[in-house]
Amino acid sequence: MSLRDPNPSNPSNPKRVAIVIANPATSSTTGWPVGFWWSELSHPFYAFREAGYEVEIFSPIGGKCEADALSDPRDPSGYSFSDLISMGFLSTPDLVALVEDTKPVGAIELAEFDAIVVAGGQAPMFAFEAATELHAKFVEFYEAGKIACALCHGTAVLRFAQLSSGEYLVKGKTVTGFANVEEDFADHAVWKRGALPEGKHLMPWRIEDALKGLGANYVQGGLWKGFAVRDRNLITGQQNFSGAETAELVIQTLGR
Repeated sequence: MSLRDPNPSNPSNPKRVAIVIANPATSSTTGWPVGFWWSELSHPFYAFREAGYEVEIFSPIGGKCEADALSDPRDPSGYSFSDLISMGFLSTPDLVALVEDTKPVGAIELAEFDAIVVAGGQAPMFAFEAATELHAKFVEFYEAGKIACALCHGTAVLRFAQLSSGEYLVKGKTVTGFANVEEDFADHAVWKRGALPEGKHLMPWRIEDALKGLGANYVQGGLWKGFAVRDRNLITGQQNFSGAETAELVIQTLGR
């Protein structure tokens, strides 16, 4: 299912974006259920629709997807209470239905889309290693010269994406993603609440370290600052507060 804009900027040939969200998973470090992050879907979705783009939502294996609880503005924690864009998405039945029944990434036809955008959340850190079809699809877009974009922990896909030459896609590229300083902040927050023993990390590995280890030029905009960067047709966003910045780089690249 997709939502089509009745008045796109280019009605004869609107730009089309495939957003990929993570399927539900279980954290191997905490045992907690994990999923995608609402703002990393809703904010780019909103920006693309405002630009007149058509958007479809996919996941690595398809089916119903679940969000990380803290990303829901209705969650009792109040962590995301100010996220009005996500609240609007959650209050629109036709949009919620897109998350209830996603198509698998294998169904993404390269010729039908101008960009692929991989959203984050906690699940990608535990599930993307096995998401080989996602790795291949991301590389397919990149090697075709189309926009290949990942956001926050969705940049986990770059740890596994290899070009047809066998070289890692991220090697020599300038990229961002969830920063070590943000991982430290998250770890200390759960230690303070007693939700995890001190010294035990939320994530099994770290985006910044992994991408640097593969030869990427990793950059970031500061703790919890909205930030995104483009290197040719590869676009990456730093964390969950970077959805709008990431989408804007896609829009600037593709045009309206």
